[in-house]
Amino acid sequence: LALKHLHDYHSKPHPAYPFHSSHPHLFLFMKVLFIQLLSLLTILLSASGKTECRLSSLPPWSHKVLAGGCSRAFAQAVLYPVDALRTLAQTRDGRTLADVGTGALIKGCGQTSSFALFTGAFQFGIYGVVQPKYGPLIASACGAAGSCLVSVPQEVLKQRLVTGVYKNFREAVQKIYSSEGVLGFYSAWKPTVSRNVPFVIATFSSREVLQRKIVEFKERNEEKKGQMKLSSGDNLLIGISSALVAGLATQPIDVIKTRMMTQAASNAAPYKSAFDCASSIIRTESWRKLYSGFGQRAVYMGGLWGI
Repeated sequence: LALKHLHDYHSKPHPAYPFHSSHPHLFLFMKVLFIQLLSLLTILLSASGKTECRLSSLPPWSHKVLAGGCSRAFAQAVLYPVDALRTLAQTRDGRTLADVGTGALIKGCGQTSSFALFTGAFQFGIYGVVQPKYGPLIASACGAAGSCLVSVPQEVLKQRLVTGVYKNFREAVQKIYSSEGVLGFYSAWKPTVSRNVPFVIATFSSREVLQRKIVEFKERNEEKKGQMKLSSGDNLLIGISSALVAGLATQPIDVIKTRMMTQAASNAAPYKSAFDCASSIIRTESWRKLYSGFGQRAVYMGGLWGI
């Protein structure tokens, strides 16, 4: 019923509400986000066999799905301009804001950030299910691999919009599908998985170690063994620190992934493979280019994992 009213409002905006006409893309993003949140709740309630919408009635792993999905979607939307700058810094022809305009900083923000709801849900949900049995290392690898089902199309659309390959989200979807088919949305999926899996393994693993060390330190100093809990500040520090460690280790793969996803924005001959991309960068631009955009990515990933 709520979806029906939302659809009616979107189709026939009331004159008393000028928000729809002045911010159509933002309103569409809110609509998509609302639908995805409702879908997640429906799936989780179905899995628990409960009809009452209470968090306590949901299975334990579902809390990670909801928290991970919502926090990631919010974080990516807020940090979208920073990630756009990282994409531009990694392009083959060295594009800047002067080339694409300041509007590129938020182009496709609403639509592509909504993908993050399911990316986070997949990643944290799989991690929450697998971790108790197999530990954080295997769980984080499985979560990273599973989340790529959503994160790869998100990255393809986002990076091509930012670099000006397409004018808007609708055109991007239509042209990628018509010229490349469904597989076009999974362009450069190999380097993406090769970046995401080690990145998340390093992030989750270092997060577990940092959490344990901080709790042990607090227990030694405050003599409350087994009763210490991490504060919000502790969790923020742990999230940022673990993301920076993982980001430094995976930055070259991130550059290769960006180059291959945004080849259409350059007039140069396309790379044949990820290995060809890496060797070409080292041969023609120096190895330092493999760390281009690290500052922007550090700010983005620190904020993303901190949230």
